[in-house]
Amino acid sequence: MAERDKTYCIFISAAEPSADAHCASLITTLKQTTYDIEFVGVGGPKMASAGCKLLENTVGRAAMIYKAFRHIAYFYKLIKRISRFLKGSNIDLVIVCDSPSFNFHVAKAAKKAKIKTLFYVAPQLWGWAAWRIRKLRKYCDKLCCVLHFEQEWFSQRGLDAAFVGNPMLDELGPDFARYRRQYAAFEPKNAAFALMPGSRAAEIDALWVPMQKIAVRLKQKYPNATFTAVAVDDQRQQVLRAAQLSDFECGYTIGSVSDTARAADFAIVASGSATLQVTAVGCPMIIMYQSSRILWHLLGRWLVKTKYLSLVNILAGKELVPEFMPYFSSIEPVVQSIELLLENSDKLAQINGELIKLAEPLAEKKACEQVAEVAVKMLR
Repeated sequence: MAERDKTYCIFISAAEPSADAHCASLITTLKQTTYDIEFVGVGGPKMASAGCKLLENTVGRAAMIYKAFRHIAYFYKLIKRISRFLKGSNIDLVIVCDSPSFNFHVAKAAKKAKIKTLFYVAPQLWGWAAWRIRKLRKYCDKLCCVLHFEQEWFSQRGLDAAFVGNPMLDELGPDFARYRRQYAAFEPKNAAFALMPGSRAAEIDALWVPMQKIAVRLKQKYPNATFTAVAVDDQRQQVLRAAQLSDFECGYTIGSVSDTARAADFAIVASGSATLQVTAVGCPMIIMYQSSRILWHLLGRWLVKTKYLSLVNILAGKELVPEFMPYFSSIEPVVQSIELLLENSDKLAQINGELIKLAEPLAEKKACEQVAEVAVKMLR
């Protein structure tokens, strides 16, 4: 157990907006303990505001799969810098959050510097790239899982793993019954839609225009429909506004996935962590993700081992909500799927109930508190 009269230093690594938020909450929680802890690392503005000294703001560079190749040189130099820093500093613990493609390298650097490493948000090796389990065992001293089935899966493969709850649901509280809805009087023509094109620049580039085109089509059939887009921060909101189609009317909100989904009748969501927040408040949705058609057929379809690609449907073990993953170009199947659901109030009510039931086990624990306890125990 850590000593209370010593000053510790924790290095934290995050590379995307959601991880920046998770780590900021973790820092705040650790500061509320009786231990004297300093924080340094790479991440984003939320970590900096929480009291972490940033070597580099990495959040703006967040990318997915093939588009990450654009940033290889930047991250290669950054990893070299982190490695030098870890070797030359008195770091007591390294915490890496999500983004395994980047954070595996950070963890490797920590191992070379003989520093214990905690993985916060287990990489989804159960879904693809399972061969990386050996690398994870090599570089990870403690694994914090945010999906309840992951603890057993990783433990069976030799990892010291613990389910800590899901940080996306930390702010919702335990009362999920309040999110149940009655759709008996629902009128599709008056539907309120939430549009969530993601937090990464690559996601927005790929999905924002198609989502708007889908919305325009829906507006033609449902003239009183309203649309609200969620941006992760002011910068992303400006990007969304700049790319708004001339024939599309939309409201905007910042960082309010749960509140916006709760106020909406239906959501169109980029695949990712936001889908869990939408799930928790029981908002029916369709999920989209765009990829390179060539790379998907050459690699993606062979690497992915799960029957479904969206996290919601993986947890449900069935296609609870329509998923268009990967989405390539045509919006027709997406529009048709949404219209079919909107015209079926019984189906909407069923989805609402099943989504809430799906999310409840993930909120049994408060992730930031659980990870803080693990981190304190790892300090020596």
